[in-house]
Amino acid sequence: MWAVWWAWGAAAVLLAVGEVLLPSFVLLGFAIGAAVVALVLLVGGPLAVWLAASLPMLLLIFAVVSLLSWLALRRWVGVYRGQVKNFDHDINDG
Repeated sequence: MWAVWWAWGAAAVLLAVGEVLLPSFVLLGFAIGAAVVALVLLVGGPLAVWLAASLPMLLLIFAVVSLLSWLALRRWVGVYRGQVKNFDHDINDG
């Protein structure tokens, strides 16, 4: 089941829908990782055969791609300097 491309594609779609419901740019990185794994398994070739034979390698590729995509998203659409306001005083201070 882990080596089936449509399972990874379905996981990518579910994670993307979860990102729409919970906008935090966390699930989108996992969705991109699952989509990349699904695409590699769909296209085939020697890499797909090698990945399909080893579940730990498949999960490692998923984790690495997810982390890299999350870091790229964080850099691209993350919190910018000056976007967060810090308050130095309280309104109740006299």
